[in-house]
Amino acid sequence: MWNSLIRGYSNSSNPRESIFLYSRMMGAGFTPNKFTFPFVLKACSLESAFMEAIGIHVHVVKLGFGSQVFVQNALLHVYAVCGLIQSARQLFDDLSERSLVSWNSMIGGYSQVGCCKEAFSLFRAMRDSGMELDNFTLVNLLSICSETGNSDMGRFLHLYIEINEVETDLFVKNALVDMYAKCGDLVSAQTLFDRMPEKNVVSWTSMVGAYAQHGFLDLARCEFDKMSEKNVVSWNAMISCYLQHGLFQKVFDLFAEMEALAVQPNEATLVSVLTACSQLGDLMTGKKTHMYIRNNNIQPSVTLCNSLIDMHAKCGPIDVALHLFRQMSERNVVSWNVMIGDLAMHGRALNAIDLFTRMQNDGVPPDGITFVGVLCACSHGGFLDTGRHYFDTMSLVYGVPREIEHYACMVDLVGRGGCLQEAVELGDMPMKPDVVVWGALLGAFRIHGNMEIGKQVLKQLLELEPLDGGGLYVLISNMFCEANRWDDVKRVRKLMKDKGIRKGRALSLIEIDGDVHEFVVEDKRHGISS
Repeated sequence: MWNSLIRGYSNSSNPRESIFLYSRMMGAGFTPNKFTFPFVLKACSLESAFMEAIGIHVHVVKLGFGSQVFVQNALLHVYAVCGLIQSARQLFDDLSERSLVSWNSMIGGYSQVGCCKEAFSLFRAMRDSGMELDNFTLVNLLSICSETGNSDMGRFLHLYIEINEVETDLFVKNALVDMYAKCGDLVSAQTLFDRMPEKNVVSWTSMVGAYAQHGFLDLARCEFDKMSEKNVVSWNAMISCYLQHGLFQKVFDLFAEMEALAVQPNEATLVSVLTACSQLGDLMTGKKTHMYIRNNNIQPSVTLCNSLIDMHAKCGPIDVALHLFRQMSERNVVSWNVMIGDLAMHGRALNAIDLFTRMQNDGVPPDGITFVGVLCACSHGGFLDTGRHYFDTMSLVYGVPREIEHYACMVDLVGRGGCLQEAVELGDMPMKPDVVVWGALLGAFRIHGNMEIGKQVLKQLLELEPLDGGGLYVLISNMFCEANRWDDVKRVRKLMKDKGIRKGRALSLIEIDGDVHEFVVEDKRHGISS
């Protein structure tokens, strides 16, 4: 009876109950047998409960079931799924008898942790031992090719299938399409897709994701619209595509279409929508999304909470974001980074620095993004000495290497504070300065009216790519305008013309009745006259 219940729950939507039942069974004085272990270990693999699996492994050895093939395979599978790849390999090497399940579990484990070389080495050993592979083997190997972008090994597998006339199922065909798509060979992916006699939602989603990943938005949308059946992954692939390319209104349109068709969004959908709200400053849609989460009793994960906090902060109500942050029962380093960065953006430098102190007191180690937020806060607050202290100690005390973003923040900090010589010396950094660093320098020189150093920066800019330097050329031109140095203005503008540099158009966004409208100079699209 215990085994029947444990087996039933291991195949249910609540596999953790199997682990609880196993503990209750042991506590009641019943000894597990060879039929108990495979199912409770299956539940451990589904729940990634590796500590419980280790305890059960001890019971297996103590009770003398360590040589049972089904028990060995179950142990191997749970270690591989939980990422304990060395333990899994040790168990695999010690197996007295290796079945196809054993080989597939080990190859699948290597696939999961991205060990392409080891997975294919095991595949060769499998073939040498005379063991015939199956579709699970092929899917595992193709998956690792997809994740690592190893098109050569992927093509080798495809050739192996063709030469040996291996009979493949829809899962393998989908894995082949996905492999070519993620490796950038869209022609081969489309050719295989077109030849498939049977397609499912995974097949279509692979093609949508492939075109989206490589920036072919129209082709991605065309494939998306052709789909007779769409699941939430398909919608997310298209939404993510629009989000990555800055088409935020299309993100909202697709989300509205999902709601109209009663497609239940998942966390990835909601995170994408909230990110679009953050980028566009659309507080109304952000609030509606937040209300949707509440009304549907969705228990937000740490990731979703972070998105909600960032949305409110980026769209204005920083105190609401701070309230949500304080309510979180669990936080990760991203949570702290989002809140520190957003407080800095709102000019609340002291709050950001205080939060950084709390982060350390809570034992959360900061990373590079944390220090970008802290240094930005110091810059906005004018805390020169505090900023210098954190910049000096970030690598020595916290073990966080200085990146170009940190140098840019420091250049901005000391430049705003009038320490122009220090700002110039920071420009002599271990890496080549980028446009952000030069922009911070120019901003400082513009504030303090130092035209001569501005000219020196212009010489450095000539070494940069035109697309990188466009905004900075305009900034230099404006600096010379303010100083009435019209000959220098003409020279800069001629340089821009000769290099084909164009100033990007500026635009304004305004939210009216929940709709965000975009305006540029002399915009006639909205039919609004002054």
